[in-house]
Amino acid sequence: MSTPDFSPDLDQLVSELTLEEKVALTTGASAWTSLAVERLGIPSITVTDGPHGVRLAQPSAEFNLAAAEPATCFPTAAALGSAWDLDLMERVGSALGVESRALGVAVLLGPGANIKRHALCGRNFEYFSEDPALSGDLAAAFIRGVQSQGVGTSLKHYAANNQETDRMRVSAQIDELTLREIYLASFERAVKGGQPYTIMCSYNRINGTYAAEDRWLLTEVLRDEWGYDGLVVSDWGAARNRAKSLAAGLDWAMPNAPSTNPDVLEAVRSGALSEADLDTSARRVLQMVARTHAAATTPVEVDEDAHHALAREAAAAGTVLLKNDDADGGPLLPLSADALAGAVVVGEFARSPRYQGAGSSLVNATRLDAALDALREAAGTELPFAAGFSVPGPGGKETGADDEALAAEAVELARGAGTVLLFLGLPAVDESESYDRPRLGLPDNQVALLEAVAAVNPNVVVVLSNGSAVSMPWAHRARAIVEVWLGGQAGGSAIADVLTGAVEPGGRLTETIPLRLEDTPAFGNFPGEAHEVRYAEGLLVGYRWYDARAMAVAFPFGHGLGYTTFSYGEVTAHVRGSGADVEIDVTVTVTNTGTRAGSEVVQVYVADPVATVQRPERELKAFAKVRLEPGASHEVSFTLTGRDLAYWHPVLHRWAVEGGVFEIAVGTSSRDLRGSAVVEVEGENLLLPLSMESSFGEFYHHPVAGPLVKPFLEHSPIPIDDPQLSFFFMESQAQTLATFGIPGFDRDTLAQLVETANAGLPT
Repeated sequence: MSTPDFSPDLDQLVSELTLEEKVALTTGASAWTSLAVERLGIPSITVTDGPHGVRLAQPSAEFNLAAAEPATCFPTAAALGSAWDLDLMERVGSALGVESRALGVAVLLGPGANIKRHALCGRNFEYFSEDPALSGDLAAAFIRGVQSQGVGTSLKHYAANNQETDRMRVSAQIDELTLREIYLASFERAVKGGQPYTIMCSYNRINGTYAAEDRWLLTEVLRDEWGYDGLVVSDWGAARNRAKSLAAGLDWAMPNAPSTNPDVLEAVRSGALSEADLDTSARRVLQMVARTHAAATTPVEVDEDAHHALAREAAAAGTVLLKNDDADGGPLLPLSADALAGAVVVGEFARSPRYQGAGSSLVNATRLDAALDALREAAGTELPFAAGFSVPGPGGKETGADDEALAAEAVELARGAGTVLLFLGLPAVDESESYDRPRLGLPDNQVALLEAVAAVNPNVVVVLSNGSAVSMPWAHRARAIVEVWLGGQAGGSAIADVLTGAVEPGGRLTETIPLRLEDTPAFGNFPGEAHEVRYAEGLLVGYRWYDARAMAVAFPFGHGLGYTTFSYGEVTAHVRGSGADVEIDVTVTVTNTGTRAGSEVVQVYVADPVATVQRPERELKAFAKVRLEPGASHEVSFTLTGRDLAYWHPVLHRWAVEGGVFEIAVGTSSRDLRGSAVVEVEGENLLLPLSMESSFGEFYHHPVAGPLVKPFLEHSPIPIDDPQLSFFFMESQAQTLATFGIPGFDRDTLAQLVETANAGLPT
């Protein structure tokens, strides 16, 4: 084991490297390690896949995803994010940092902050949300947790990686406003709130340019605007032209690509790549090594029991109770001891857990809890079980099982039982890195089983295991629906905890569950064709789309039930400052009005009802999870900033706060708003520059140019008092009207007006 002491003068060390060594440093020594330069005492570090567990490849199987060292498999991002709990996210991150150190890992490759643009994205289980504020804040908390242990993170996949189909070359065609407000905003919040040691660029192109070669993306936005000071690493194989990538700001091309070193050397020697850019990237590689080497080489013990317990806590916290219908005896859940003892368990996933996705994040779990075992332990009896359906094997291969016979056995078991605990979900083959999902709904054999079971027993609890939203046309056949996502190695015990009421279901939806695939925002524009995908829905992603259209959904963004109830007091909002520096203090008192302790996720949405650009109906800007005993109250406070009110100005190309009225709404989902306050905000001076192509109306209403052009109208040959002609006149380009023979109003005069009007504008 190498010494943990590596804290050099980075500039001095770079100056001592040969050109060949600098080039070699900017790629890996192997698939998962950096280059060591022994003559200068530069050690190698190891990076490995995450994000919900440490997938350290065994030395003999670098790219065998199933051959990894044992590690705790925490819930995937879909489940972790559903907890809406930043403290919990940091604790999970810290545990992952400890396990990374124990395995000698310096950088854990995660978290994923890409937006869930479409429910069929095969990798949605690795991403947090359809909303950039929520996704960015959760990612930042994860980063802070891991890096609290001295282990680096790699925020990914930067940027606009929202599908797996053709991901190596597809061009995401996105307008600037949408890119800034949705897809980059998630990363911006994570970068500023977490300061990850590394960021991983994506495979895809953005508006025609590969992310790995996009200087605007990797340098101008990431570094110059956001102030990022860490390293940018390629996704494995994304750096197609290392010289171009280095010039753009991609520092480390992975995996190891020594065969391309001569190309980089030639680019430097020919002047196609400046040695200064190469020096900058070499320095960032050394900085990454210096930041992480000590932690990765300092022995640390892992408390596997404690980490398993944390995984169990996190799985329950991210479990979303979607539905819990009342009957004569009240809600079906939680199950009393007698109700549990009289229940039957149906569904292969109760016995064979579906607990994580497939691909590079596949974790070799240290242990695995099955819900069937946990429920039997909680009941103190051997609960009856029937598999009910078959699950496709690896590669989608049929198992040879007779689904009709399995379903018939389950129906007979359900007939006369007190409660049926029915475990359904997506098979592992449906959700993976490298390809997208084949369907929005559950497999046909599972839906048929549910229909048959519900026909003989109305007390059905559906427990869902899946990495992202599934359609639920069958929802009326279940009295309760529990969404457990992919809950990690302790998910089975967490399910038992939630169903029995030992722990409340703490989750809320981070993505809308639609009624139909045809209702989704990107329907018709996913996954694209001819290596392009058009983000034609613009800003209206997720709940922004459904709310703007007042469209019915199965369950809205932010929704989730508990085992107690809460009331909300008056929402107050007080404005301080103006323009970009404005701050709004928002408060609301929440009271637990039920009979048991519970948690509530208080969600703050901002609406700008009158704006000069299209804005969503409302947007999440802040949230907090509060835990209260029965009868207890708590005043929850938030401070919104100018950025929370701003939009990306399509002409000024910056964030802008427009003055006027804003509504601050507080609720439990985007569709369940419990109260609101209206505030008046003094905005920025958003005076736009004029040009020869500006409309005459823009000149006419301009505070400087207006008084100068109005005298010309007195001699206009066009009767502008005619409403129709006036509209034509005001909409026409001023340079066109300068040719209409208006006395004194020609192109030279117009050019002078442009110069005069723009003289006082900020550059």
